[in-house]
Amino acid sequence: MSAAVALLLFVTAQRAFELVLARRNTARLLAQGAVEIAPGHYPLIVAIHAAWLAALWWFGASQPVSAPWFIVYLLLQGIRAWILASLGERWTTRIINLPGAALVHRGPYRFVRHPNYMLVVAEIAVLPMALHLPWVAVVFSILNALVLAIRIRAEEQALRPGRVDI
Repeated sequence: MSAAVALLLFVTAQRAFELVLARRNTARLLAQGAVEIAPGHYPLIVAIHAAWLAALWWFGASQPVSAPWFIVYLLLQGIRAWILASLGERWTTRIINLPGAALVHRGPYRFVRHPNYMLVVAEIAVLPMALHLPWVAVVFSILNALVLAIRIRAEEQALRPGRVDI
């Protein structure tokens, strides 16, 4: 098995695990009275991420792995673990608002309002670079920026005291 295939298997398994974790956490939060905010853009996020992963497999499975970019990607995984640990059962791939719950201010959330989005922005660029696919990094960074503009606006509105559901 090539290094690229091993890396792509890891990323694919990681994303699958995160979807399972997100579904479990979402169901638990909804059972506690939480509500989902602005679900209309979610299929677009899923489509972009699925297309990104498919492009990596299609164009990158036979590529050599760039050691410096791979190291950067590994460092990003430490940040991912920190984010997941900081949010715990509140981590999900959707915008879920649990009325009365305080915002998380531990871990990277002490320093940055949306560290998970910053991480995803970095991963969408870094992993293709590790596979010598700069055009995949550019195309999907642009697509991700467009959907994040919608997503962050919706999340900011959801986090605002006295918000109106959108």
